[in-house]
Amino acid sequence: MEPMDFHAMKELGKLLVMAGLMLAVVGVLLWTGWGRGWLGRLPGDIHYTRGNFSLHFPIVTCLLLSLVLTMLLWLFRR
Repeated sequence: MEPMDFHAMKELGKLLVMAGLMLAVVGVLLWTGWGRGWLGRLPGDIHYTRGNFSLHFPIVTCLLLSLVLTMLLWLFRR
């Protein structure tokens, strides 16, 4: 098995740093309470309650976060 070349290691390092920075930013935003009022309560998110059973599936919130992360990763790859 061949060792990874320098260019591949450099790119992997960039990816790990960017992922760490994005994770830190999201952590700070959640820690400060940003998004508490609307995150997970968008129109299209599924809320179902019956008796002592409740189901919460934030499908639209997941799609929105996926779109934002995809756009950020696309911008950083350029």
